[in-house]
Amino acid sequence: MSGPDLAVPPLPLEPEVLIECPRFSMVKRRADGSVDFVSPLPCPYNYGSIPGLLSDDGDPLDAVVLGPRLSQGQRVRVPVVAVLGFIDAGKGDPKVVCGTHPMTSSERAGLERFFRVYALFKRGLHRVRGDVPDTRFVGWLREGP
Repeated sequence: MSGPDLAVPPLPLEPEVLIECPRFSMVKRRADGSVDFVSPLPCPYNYGSIPGLLSDDGDPLDAVVLGPRLSQGQRVRVPVVAVLGFIDAGKGDPKVVCGTHPMTSSERAGLERFFRVYALFKRGLHRVRGDVPDTRFVGWLREGP
């Protein structure tokens, strides 16, 4: 049996990102607007997905947009600056990081901290639901355009 697939489909230099969770929100929504996850802490990033591209979990490919708060439902085209590896419920769930400038070392460290903590909360949610799958931050799959 093979492990989770962390492969990322070919990405345009500036993908269109649908914002599902504006920066500082506590509710992560799916592309259809339904609630996916309620966080005990506000998300420090704009979080969404890239319509038309799927990850191993069958959901649209997740994306983080650095910078100021954007509105839920807003669609933006922003350059890819990195891709980080994440496994959720045993499936590959990479995150495409987009921004108007290369990541700073503090942005990089902040993303690592955020997704390590996010994994802890998601594991707890899975346990509450009676499941104990592999959920964790894997590391950087790609940095730079």
